Amino acid sequence: MIMQDNLRKYALQNAVKFEGKANVGAVIGKVLSDNPDLKKDICKIKELAQKMVKEVNKIPLEEQKEQLKKIAPELLEKKKTEETVELPALPNAQKGKVITAFPPEPSGYPHIGHAKGAIVNYEYAKKYDGKFILRFEDTNPELARKEYYDAQLEGYKWLGVKWDQLIYISDTIDQMYKKAEELLKKGIFYACDCSIEEMRRKRMSGEECDCRSRETNENLKLFKTMQGGKLEKGEVIIRLKGDMNHKNSVMRDPTMFRVIKQPHDRVGTKYIVWPSYDFAAAFSDGSEGVTHRVRSKEFELRAELQNTLQKLMGFKETIIIEQARFNLAGVEASKRKIREKIATKELIGWDDPSLSTLVTLERRGFLPEAIKSFLLKKSITKHESTITWEDIEAEDRKFIDKLAHRYFFIWKPKEIKVENAPKQSIELDLHPDNKEGGRIFETKDSFYVTEEDYNSFKENKMYRLMDCLNFTKKGKKLIFDSLEYEKYKEKGERITHWLPKGDLMDVEVLMPNKTIITGIGEQTLRNVKINDVVQLERFGFCRLDKIENKKLFFWFTHK
Repeated sequence: MIMQDNLRKYALQNAVKFEGKANVGAVIGKVLSDNPDLKKDICKIKELAQKMVKEVNKIPLEEQKEQLKKIAPELLEKKKTEETVELPALPNAQKGKVITAFPPEPSGYPHIGHAKGAIVNYEYAKKYDGKFILRFEDTNPELARKEYYDAQLEGYKWLGVKWDQLIYISDTIDQMYKKAEELLKKGIFYACDCSIEEMRRKRMSGEECDCRSRETNENLKLFKTMQGGKLEKGEVIIRLKGDMNHKNSVMRDPTMFRVIKQPHDRVGTKYIVWPSYDFAAAFSDGSEGVTHRVRSKEFELRAELQNTLQKLMGFKETIIIEQARFNLAGVEASKRKIREKIATKELIGWDDPSLSTLVTLERRGFLPEAIKSFLLKKSITKHESTITWEDIEAEDRKFIDKLAHRYFFIWKPKEIKVENAPKQSIELDLHPDNKEGGRIFETKDSFYVTEEDYNSFKENKMYRLMDCLNFTKKGKKLIFDSLEYEKYKEKGERITHWLPKGDLMDVEVLMPNKTIITGIGEQTLRNVKINDVVQLERFGFCRLDKIENKKLFFWFTHK
């Protein structure tokens, strides 16, 4: 008996810890740890443990918690206090003097990778009582769109990121022109009319371009000609006189300004000569006094060029800290590819449920504080790692499980009749912890269960409708046995959720793979408001997206 009690309590503990599924090996390990002498009977212990784990794993998670609370409350995991994540110290950082920046390009919607950059730079500014700048690097008029500006702003607001200053690089082009003219006069920049192919070949071979020897006045004149609209894209490019034999290929006469004859979403046709990413980043960080910037490791080679440009412009160099790229397994992150797939209807939009964009995460019901917590725990590392949805979901579950109300939802419903079942009025809790009731069910003998549960019923076995009644299968009939849970504990096979036949809600759930699951839900779901995240028991967390014709449309969050 003691053996059985130990097996049960440890099976329940392990199941509760791992989302309802206990592991045989872990249970055996706990039992043997309590009583090492049992190792001589390991074969018997293993047999009993397998049977117990199978029995416990059939019980719904909330029921497992209740049972563990009754027989061994000391084994329930205590609620963890909020974890605080301490970012590593910044080099040469002084309280009150740190200025950080995050510079998104308005060429698409922000995804979870962008979120990491925004949050880390924002949190560093807070850590040092400094200043955080959100700066739009909108120097490519071919991609900048008002829709994307708005999406970036809304996404970072949703995450709780608050900027001290909002800057658009497109508002500073005149200042950049003046700085470029200074560097042209000093002979640091030059105007190049080599073809792209020719320049590519010279950069590979280390051969200097003849254009480097142009007179200063001619360079300045060509720069003005570019601005006047008389030259087409690629005819003349302003370059830095770098080192054509530099081991870092980025330093080999890189592009500083080029012609792009495309109206810009914010400034229209005011400018047709636009700075390169490197020039714009170096100038903006320098002129804004950005002291530190954490950014993706993919820009690592460009740090040398941008710091060199800052020195040439007379600015103090920004300390750049690289962090590994954030890869989410199996999820498209390329803004170009997402735009293409939206155009071909392969994706329903930037909020397609398969994406990791912030609008998708919000629409699916992930909590912004959970996303923030997850990203800060990843902190700063140069080691590339592939993250899975399961990693993000596990963090979100810590937050959402404490808040989400519970409801019954039956997909692929199968009507059953439990003969001789008594009339009952049953009140269930909205959440297992706060014990707040309000879920009222009037039952008799007609119910709905999932087709999967129905098909699992076996002859002469006892089953339980959760918190309702026990029944036994006899031939093709289901016969009422008893009401008491204690009776079920003695010889019950499985507990299932259910709905009474009667006043129910039509429910539809959009899954991440865009399949739709339909079913019926309890009438208490009428109280759920749009944007609420609930737990549909034994199905998963879902966010209510809309209500139409008394039908509830949810987006699946996660298990």
